[in-house]
Amino acid sequence: MNSSGGIASVGATGKEEADIVDRTEVVIVGSGFGALAAAKKLAKAGKPFVLISETTEHLFQPLLYQVATGVISPGEIAPSVRAILAKYPHADVRLGRVVDVDPDASTVVYEAGGIRHTLGYDHLVAATGARQAYFGRDEFADLTYALKTVDDAERLRRQIVRCFEEAHTTSDPEHRKNLLSFIVVGAGPTGVELAGQIKELAQRYFADAIHNITADDVTVTLVEGADKVLPPFGGKLSEYSKESLEKAGVEVVLNTLVTDIDEHGATLSTPTTEESRRLTAETIIWSAGIQANDFAAILAERTGCETVRGGRLLVDEDFTVGRADNIYAIGDMVTLDNLPAQSPFAMQGGRHVAKMILGKTPAGTPFRYKDKGSMAIINRFRAITRVGKIELTGFIAWVLWLAVHLVYLVGFRNRYIAVMSWCGSFLGHRRPHFYYAQEPTPAAAPEQPVAPAEGEPDKEPARASA
Repeated sequence: MNSSGGIASVGATGKEEADIVDRTEVVIVGSGFGALAAAKKLAKAGKPFVLISETTEHLFQPLLYQVATGVISPGEIAPSVRAILAKYPHADVRLGRVVDVDPDASTVVYEAGGIRHTLGYDHLVAATGARQAYFGRDEFADLTYALKTVDDAERLRRQIVRCFEEAHTTSDPEHRKNLLSFIVVGAGPTGVELAGQIKELAQRYFADAIHNITADDVTVTLVEGADKVLPPFGGKLSEYSKESLEKAGVEVVLNTLVTDIDEHGATLSTPTTEESRRLTAETIIWSAGIQANDFAAILAERTGCETVRGGRLLVDEDFTVGRADNIYAIGDMVTLDNLPAQSPFAMQGGRHVAKMILGKTPAGTPFRYKDKGSMAIINRFRAITRVGKIELTGFIAWVLWLAVHLVYLVGFRNRYIAVMSWCGSFLGHRRPHFYYAQEPTPAAAPEQPVAPAEGEPDKEPARASA
């Protein structure tokens, strides 16, 4: 890579800005499925590129719910991108946050260590993914638990264990009931997987580990605005999923919206009947809808690209963005032909863009999605799979789900550890990655009695209140 030198300065934002401008042939923004697919394709062809990401981990998002429920550890699903690309000499991974792009000058600006750097490119590939959407009720983010990052999963895991631990010791029956009540909003794959796993935790882990809590004490309510569970599947697969959840003890509420949330519960409303009811719970998990991350809005503004609901970019058929013919966007941050915002779409898009950059496919070639099937796990030994016209349910689909996810896990060690964790959790009763340490809170010092002044009556010491 070529670079030219300059003098650092302090910009209007107060951050130190560097006039040094590096150049590379390709800049990739992000470290998810699409970014890594493009990076591998370019790396194998010896194409120089710089991958910039706010985290140098490649997160396997479909298994985040297993981190949240103690099945596997974060390290098993978040290998280092540097380690993955270490054997390719032309791959340069940088930790930073891209904050601007200039399509005319073909440069991006990113922040790293409090300094702004400018990096020139011949081609730019954006794959920054998406975050949780709250449909105009952003205040819900502070009152619920999401599941988009490792931090989200660890936060939810701590919350689940805290609820069971406090329910074990509390003497207040109402508080105990609320601690053991969980509301999951959104019956997509994440919502279904979490609802099933929390109920399974109550039946197979906490019921054995905490003797005064039974599975019947734990309430899990799955709320969905559509008329079916896992709407993209539909038909008998959605019906099978609903029946499996209900058999496991999950309450499934369809055609219902969450209209309000506070620290102690949620208000549900059914538009067709105009009925509303309130559910109390200490834990509300939000898994309804996605919206593109901030870089999508920057690209839209700089290139004139149209956006749709959730700020996702309406890209051209070859993934080019707006009026820029050397800027591509892939994955969850874009929409194209109503294709699903899932990892296969992101990976195929990344490889398609890489082929055009390498000249193996003519520039401007429209993307053609190859549907390799869809699958979702419901709970232990139950899953659904659709490959073409073939639909599978139950144990066979569950085994197929395990096999496919093992293939996509990066690294032999990750696969081996995942298998061991799955055996302990699904075949046994262990949750090897469940742990909880109560936050230390210093006990209040006992109040010392004060000797009465001469002539004053003795005063009764103040009583401690719980």
